[in-house]
Amino acid sequence: MSDLRHRLLSVELDDDSLAPASRDQEQERQIAIFDLLEDNHFAPEGAAAGPYGLRLSLIDGRLAFDISGPDYQRRHLLSLSPLRSVVKDYHMICESYFDAIRHATPQKIETLDMGRRAIHDEGSRTVQRRLAGKVETDMDTARRLFTLICALHWRG
Repeated sequence: MSDLRHRLLSVELDDDSLAPASRDQEQERQIAIFDLLEDNHFAPEGAAAGPYGLRLSLIDGRLAFDISGPDYQRRHLLSLSPLRSVVKDYHMICESYFDAIRHATPQKIETLDMGRRAIHDEGSRTVQRRLAGKVETDMDTARRLFTLICALHWRG
């Protein structure tokens, strides 16, 4: 378990911002939220200590991180532009991966999964860069946040 002073205790996705999801995508969302709440490092700049609540939404085509905690409340609006191409690539490879799970050889599934993880890592690093100076996260937390950002992105 990560440092209890700098962690997320709750995560909410704005229902109005969510894109329609397939069964696989919905399961990925739920797993990301569960894993994120189980273990994360989330330290907003200027906050003494958490735990924190996070609400992710889209506002005027921008990604909103609404963060609340003891004596702390802030909204960070981030442009989606730096994430668009990696999210698009991630969605495309996920579609191929989920289809392959049902129809392809184990070798094809493994190849797609390696590609999916590589793109996911790229997106996670982008999330960390975009949050720099606003919120410090570790790579696992950024990975799970990237998954949730993908859930919101297509509606925007």
